[in-house]
Amino acid sequence: MKIASVNVNGIRAAYKRGMGRWVEERRPDVMLLQEVRATDDVLEAHLGQEWTTAHHACDIRGRAGVAIASRLPATAVRVGLGNGVPEEPVDTGRWVEMDLDVAGADRPLTVVSVYVHSGTANTPKMDLKYAHLEKVTKRLGELAEEARDGRRDVVVGGDLNIVHREVDIKNWKGNHNKASGVLDEEIAYLDKWFADGWVDVGRKVAGDRPGPYTWWSWRGKAFDNDAGWRIDYQLATPELAERATDAGVDRAASYDQRFSDHAPVVATYDI
Repeated sequence: MKIASVNVNGIRAAYKRGMGRWVEERRPDVMLLQEVRATDDVLEAHLGQEWTTAHHACDIRGRAGVAIASRLPATAVRVGLGNGVPEEPVDTGRWVEMDLDVAGADRPLTVVSVYVHSGTANTPKMDLKYAHLEKVTKRLGELAEEARDGRRDVVVGGDLNIVHREVDIKNWKGNHNKASGVLDEEIAYLDKWFADGWVDVGRKVAGDRPGPYTWWSWRGKAFDNDAGWRIDYQLATPELAERATDAGVDRAASYDQRFSDHAPVVATYDI
């Protein structure tokens, strides 16, 4: 099963820039999308009829939005992290889960698309990010426990807006504990998730080397110089992570061939 996660930076813009060609060439079985920034109708019109979709739009128009598109049938969908209580508008459009019916699998597979706040260091926006990360941590703990009990396998894919270590950003020294996404307080959340059993599939396959980065600014020569950040992940529960046969970043061949400021993270699992 090939699972792709990508922050599309607006589904309309991504398709205008050629995302459709990438989908046809790569043929993922599941896509975990972030920053959709569209309605259900617009999303479905761009993806076409072959996909089963789940979409959590943001209550703030033109912002955030996460979706899952699957070629496999879904047995359940869960939206948001409010546990039945309405979330603050800034927290909407950031979490959606789908249970998939996988023929021959020995346990259910749950896929999650997540988009964590970007935040701004030393501003109230960071308080919102940390509050959201607390909710993400709680839900990840629940899913990890269910995986340990043999109740499901899980892949959580998305834009976490946090690098984990120095190899995950080109300019560590210039950003560490200065810019949002590279603060020790944020990184501690990733440490906690990995300690709880979640596996960073991209890093597991790539090994301990710089990158591969997943986001580059549109401005200047960041893309051409590969001055990027690795902030997009696929996190898998341990048994499923062991069955990851391949993982990588679909970096565009050139600046003008990018359909987003993020590149897709694509992993293949033997399910």
